[in-house]
Amino acid sequence: MSVTEDLLGMGERGVLAIVAAPSGSGKTTLIRELRGILESEGRKTYFAVSHTTRRPRSGEQSGREYHFVSDAEFRAMVQAGEFLEYAHVHDRFYGTARGEVENRLERGWDVFLDIDVQGARQVREKIPESLLTFVFPPSYAEVHRRLLARGQDSIEQISVRMRNALSEMREFSWFDCVIINDRLEEAVHEFHTAVAAARLRPAARGGRAEAIIEDFCRNLEGK
Repeated sequence: MSVTEDLLGMGERGVLAIVAAPSGSGKTTLIRELRGILESEGRKTYFAVSHTTRRPRSGEQSGREYHFVSDAEFRAMVQAGEFLEYAHVHDRFYGTARGEVENRLERGWDVFLDIDVQGARQVREKIPESLLTFVFPPSYAEVHRRLLARGQDSIEQISVRMRNALSEMREFSWFDCVIINDRLEEAVHEFHTAVAAARLRPAARGGRAEAIIEDFCRNLEGK
């Protein structure tokens, strides 16, 4: 293998794509669709599974929807510094463990996180090169319709979710990009473009860039 081929073959760090959005915005579908496209292009992707102290709902499996742990186990992980982010919500803990993310990024995987605005801030502090995407729903009426159709919440709970949605949407300005999830195909294309652009950042390409610089230095020193 030539030096050029060796340099081009060096691995690059993956993209940590953080997606925040109000309930009913369609972010889960958006992530699933983009992962399918990226994997068809030969990329490796991973959806980071959060830890929680809440009980599993009917049909949920530990390691798929969440890593279900006890309150004591969660607190021990916090003390050991094992979380990139965590929060206490409705008397339950939720958090993303470093082990779900960092080793995969180093191996070139694109990792997706579905977390709230508070969690997104925490991860940005620890991994500044993260791609932060906020997904807007098309309208109040559409979100309300989707939440009713899910059949998981009471009318009172839906009202709380709608008020929380307004509060979350007001935080959009500090995110890297904003997607209006009105037409899914268009929203997926925009998300694909954002992830592709993030892969060109110095933090992602630094390994190859430094290797090329070292190659130049090595050759110039011999002249």
